[in-house]
Amino acid sequence: MKKQFAVIGLGRFGGSICQALAKQGMEVLAIDTDEDRINKYASIATHAVVADATDDNTLKSLGIRNFDHVIVAIGDNIQSSILTTLMLVEQGVNHITVKAQNDYHEKVLNKIGAHKVVHPERDMGIRIAHNVVSKNVLDYLELSDEYSIVELMAGGLVHGQTIIELDIRAKYGCNIMAIKRGDQINVSPQADEALKRGDILIVIGADSDINRLEQSLFDDDD
Repeated sequence: MKKQFAVIGLGRFGGSICQALAKQGMEVLAIDTDEDRINKYASIATHAVVADATDDNTLKSLGIRNFDHVIVAIGDNIQSSILTTLMLVEQGVNHITVKAQNDYHEKVLNKIGAHKVVHPERDMGIRIAHNVVSKNVLDYLELSDEYSIVELMAGGLVHGQTIIELDIRAKYGCNIMAIKRGDQINVSPQADEALKRGDILIVIGADSDINRLEQSLFDDDD
């Protein structure tokens, strides 16, 4: 069965989520107070309605508690974001994801019962910062304050060497989860797998260990 999603707030973040869910064939209810935004997504979402999500009766009339997942993507109005989240929690929505503007906003959302809080601007900023600092870091995903997954581009320093020869786990405390080579992805590569220039290594580990690995083996101009 298709999952049913509701997206509240159709700014850049909410709108992109609405489009991505629709492309995956999900049923999406798009909600916003701005009629122009609703008109923009009327042909993308399964249903699109002009509504005030801070009103308890409005949410009940939309049957919001019957949705599998509700995403609160309200922009700069923190008060509306918090009030909407509270209404959703009180109505017993199964899964609520909310966009936070700052750490204080996140603390309040967690206290009132949001199931997941995201910081899209902050997280994207972190990813871009890692990308611009090093040409070898292609992508970055923060798992916690100390652990991350990164994509590292193999250069001349590792070309022709096998995973066991590099001994990355023992020397740097990192694990190679997969290797991308062109259109091919090798998940859990064998120890005798030889790396090639241009390979993309998906590595998991502590941030400090990943930094040591990058500086030692991937910080080259070849």
